[in-house]
Amino acid sequence: MTRRTVRIAMNGVTGRMGYRQHLVRSILAIREQGGLDLGDGEVVWPEPVLVGRRAHALEELAERHGLTEWSTDLDAVLADESVEIYFDAQVTSARVEAIKKAIAAGKHVYTEKPTATDVEGALDLARLARDAGIKHGVVQDKIFLPGLRKLKRLIDGGFFGDILSVRGEFGYWVFEGDWQEAQRPSWNYRAEDGGGIVVDMFPHWEYVLHELFGQVTTVTAHVRTHVPQRWDEQGKPYEATADDAAYGIFELAGGAVAQINSSWTVRVNRDELVEFQVDGTHGSAVAGLRNCRVQHRSSTPKPVWNPDLPVTESFRDQWQEIPDNQEFDNGFKAQWELFLRHVVQDAPYTWDLLAGARGVQLAELGLKSSAEGRRFDVPELTL
Repeated sequence: MTRRTVRIAMNGVTGRMGYRQHLVRSILAIREQGGLDLGDGEVVWPEPVLVGRRAHALEELAERHGLTEWSTDLDAVLADESVEIYFDAQVTSARVEAIKKAIAAGKHVYTEKPTATDVEGALDLARLARDAGIKHGVVQDKIFLPGLRKLKRLIDGGFFGDILSVRGEFGYWVFEGDWQEAQRPSWNYRAEDGGGIVVDMFPHWEYVLHELFGQVTTVTAHVRTHVPQRWDEQGKPYEATADDAAYGIFELAGGAVAQINSSWTVRVNRDELVEFQVDGTHGSAVAGLRNCRVQHRSSTPKPVWNPDLPVTESFRDQWQEIPDNQEFDNGFKAQWELFLRHVVQDAPYTWDLLAGARGVQLAELGLKSSAEGRRFDVPELTL
């Protein structure tokens, strides 16, 4: 068995997402399983180099997980020729400069989204990466969720017939931070720091819609800051300048229409924190993070509107649960493994910085649509 070590500079792992999903549940999980088996007796062994601004936090993380390498000097880490990949999970406002440095140093780049604060910045990163000849990828974790993978299986099998519409509901109540600690960091609610639910979630909706149902061709959005004041990590009140709810309508290539509500100011009355209902001529499905249930045309009941009588049937019981049929790994880990294969074996990989730019573009046009009160076409991006 040949073990190839791939050293990865991981910037931003002291944050919630960078630590929990990327370090613990992806890179360390790959190590715990003995590395990534490439076949033919070769295994990839990821070796993280933790990078950030807070030395004490990095040192504590390293000690907790038995790691030896960490640094607050990004330039020095990028100058190390043994480091092959740069990963970025920082706040968006710090991302572009760091990725440019990594590209200039000849590192392969894997990054969280959004890749930049505007579409020109995102396209610039994609062009720089192309010209440098490096490999690059953007985290697009939602399409690796078990529920959406089941949904993809239905689409590929022709279950829906012609897909007519997609309705998505995402969100939960994020506490304001005064009487209960907020579940999200305060910068999420400051536009000047790159916060806002449109910037956060529209890039997700772009690739989910694009991958499953068709390219987004138009966007109409209405955004709001429903909670105008919140409290930060030190218990101090601050003005929420970023949007905390967005209501979007997306026309898709092929004629389907998607409507997705995204909110950090909604109390959950659904089975999962995100759900998509897909309706087609031959059947419908509701998919969440893990589960997916269907109703075929042959078993669709015949409801009749009668407000004078109480409902005597359970509509939820009229749907059939799709079985797992396979073991689904963590979505972040699954995509990390694909990117590592891309770097080491040159395996195909489509979720690159240009794909990331499409997400930034949709967020930018969504905010513009809300500000100007009109619908916008979404032109195809090219380098």
